[in-house]
Amino acid sequence: MTIRVMLVDDQVLLRTGFRMVLAAQPDMEVVAEAGDGVEALQVLRSTAVDVVLMDVRMPKLDGVETTRRICSEAEPPKVLILTTFDLDEYAFSGLKAGASGFMLKDVPPGELLAAIRSVHSGDAVVAPSTTRRLLDRFAPMLPSGGTEPQHKELERLTDREREVMVLVAQGLSNGEIAARLVLSEATVKTHVGRILTKLGLRDRVQVVVLAYETGLVRAGGHG
Repeated sequence: MTIRVMLVDDQVLLRTGFRMVLAAQPDMEVVAEAGDGVEALQVLRSTAVDVVLMDVRMPKLDGVETTRRICSEAEPPKVLILTTFDLDEYAFSGLKAGASGFMLKDVPPGELLAAIRSVHSGDAVVAPSTTRRLLDRFAPMLPSGGTEPQHKELERLTDREREVMVLVAQGLSNGEIAARLVLSEATVKTHVGRILTKLGLRDRVQVVVLAYETGLVRAGGHG
């Protein structure tokens, strides 16, 4: 199955570089490009896309607002934010807007390709170390919380599901969570699925954001 990719960046040279990397892959095809958010939204109305590589700093309409509008559609493509800076304020906003992850623009080609495949398959792409640094940076913007999160939506979770949610928020993969809790990976996947369903979340990135916003996990990665 070919992954249909759209490149959204105001730098033509950068799009050319990404296009060359992607074109060499048997399972990827660049089906569209845009130089700003307004153009991207127009193109998406008539082009079927699976994954959008989205720059954040663009004229007319930035990547965060463009991502928000894309993700509000009924069956949106996955959005992978591309940022120049590791701790870009846009990255956190992009994740809240609905992006499935973010990568640095100078990421090695192999990592970019792996990220596109992961996002396409439904996984989120935010490296645990980067997630922690990002959320530590933006901790002052988040509620401090008491000793226990006071948000009603979390009451829908079982104790085990809350435990799994904390570990997801700390950036652990299903395999790492399985090892930590002595469960099978399939069981962890089931728990994650139930967490997403009960809380009305789309993917693991939204789990991370909600866990920090509700105080279930504190900045620094500790529950």
